[in-house]
Amino acid sequence: MSDAWAGPVLITGTDTGVGKTITTAAVAVAAQAAGLRVAVVKPGQTGTGTGEPSDVDTVRRLAAPATARTLADFPDPLAPLAAARVAAMEPLELYAVVDAVRDEATRHDVVLVEGAGGLLVPMGLRPSGEPWTVADLAVSLGAPAVVVARAGLGTLNHIALTLEALERRAVPAGVVLGAWPAEPELVHWSNLTQLVDTLVGVLPEGAGAMDPGVFGRSAPGWLTPTLHGVLDDWRAWAEQIQ
Repeated sequence: MSDAWAGPVLITGTDTGVGKTITTAAVAVAAQAAGLRVAVVKPGQTGTGTGEPSDVDTVRRLAAPATARTLADFPDPLAPLAAARVAAMEPLELYAVVDAVRDEATRHDVVLVEGAGGLLVPMGLRPSGEPWTVADLAVSLGAPAVVVARAGLGTLNHIALTLEALERRAVPAGVVLGAWPAEPELVHWSNLTQLVDTLVGVLPEGAGAMDPGVFGRSAPGWLTPTLHGVLDDWRAWAEQIQ
């Protein structure tokens, strides 16, 4: 994975809470540092009724991309299709999302599209009435996918399942560990070693709480050139963060 990804890029994960939003912000920072114009699109934001900052709010605070937008908001903290049904709202329609992302791609060099939960979470409905997922969106856009995962025990299985699902759909993919612990244990180092061929980034734990200026200066060093970063020596990186 030596060529930097441009155009639409999907940010998905092995689960919820693995660091997709902070990864999205980091990639946005790195791409902008490389001189590219970046848009961030969140097709469906759920849980807006909790009063917490949205994912796009977080990305704006940390990365300030040229464009950051949410296509649909749903009040309940559920998968987007379920949240739409519970709230009696129109669900996201696949090709409306495709058109919105392609429209942003005409004005930006990189369009980061952040999903919800994992790769196969139901996002909305096709015109036929069938549910669609982030995997379907990646196929429709012809876009690669960043798979954000946990660093610890159990992550290898979750990553393998997600990568297998993407490979079956001929979607190029790379892995980002979304929260590398400040005091890594044997399992973390073992996982890092086994994932090194697919890794395109490792974010430190607590990155989202950083001052935006510190985040902006640091983010390119967490990502490989595939994601517009400068990280090309995992051994040096590991020694630096210990």
